[in-house]
Amino acid sequence: MRTLYHNWLSPHARKVRVVLGEKKLDFELEVEKTWERREAFLRLNPAGEVPVLVETSGATFSGGQVICEYLNETVTEPPLMGFNPIERAEVRRLCHWFDDKFEREVVQNLVGEKVMKRFLGLGSPDSTAIRAGKTNINHHLAYISYLVERRTWLAGDAFSLADVTAGAHLSCVDYLGDVPWTNHPLAKDWYARIKSRPSFRTLLHDHIPGVPPPKHYSDLDF
Repeated sequence: MRTLYHNWLSPHARKVRVVLGEKKLDFELEVEKTWERREAFLRLNPAGEVPVLVETSGATFSGGQVICEYLNETVTEPPLMGFNPIERAEVRRLCHWFDDKFEREVVQNLVGEKVMKRFLGLGSPDSTAIRAGKTNINHHLAYISYLVERRTWLAGDAFSLADVTAGAHLSCVDYLGDVPWTNHPLAKDWYARIKSRPSFRTLLHDHIPGVPPPKHYSDLDF
């Protein structure tokens, strides 16, 4: 069976888990403590980062976007990248937005400071970074609201990898209770639709040792 190496609050690993669920593919999860720099894992991905997908054939793929596009090409239903070059470009643009801009401005400042620093032994959280993350997330939620006010889903009429990517990143921040949903009702309604998908529910059962989620985290009617 294929194996996905991940850790709980990696948004890139989470997006792969959702895509595997959307494609109805069986897989095993292996938690990888990347900070331990395990030699066997480094042989799979010299960058030492999750996610890494190992197929039953032994073929190995690393990087969230790379893995998701590979899965979309090899298992065509349901399609997650759009139906023409323009749609695919928009999906990729939004994937890059959340994998790069949102991660840098929000995830690193909140999840990185509050959780990952503890695992990495890098000292106390930086309160300035946390404040920046809490400010920045409002701009991203406003952009999500702008998009879904004009479209059915983020990239257009069809659910796509753009929604998966955004939802995966937000789920990491939501695990800490740091998403101001009440200030952004359109974004909240969109996320509720994401949470209700069977492929997404496995993320809602994650419990990180020593870091319990807020009560609303797994609530579909939050």
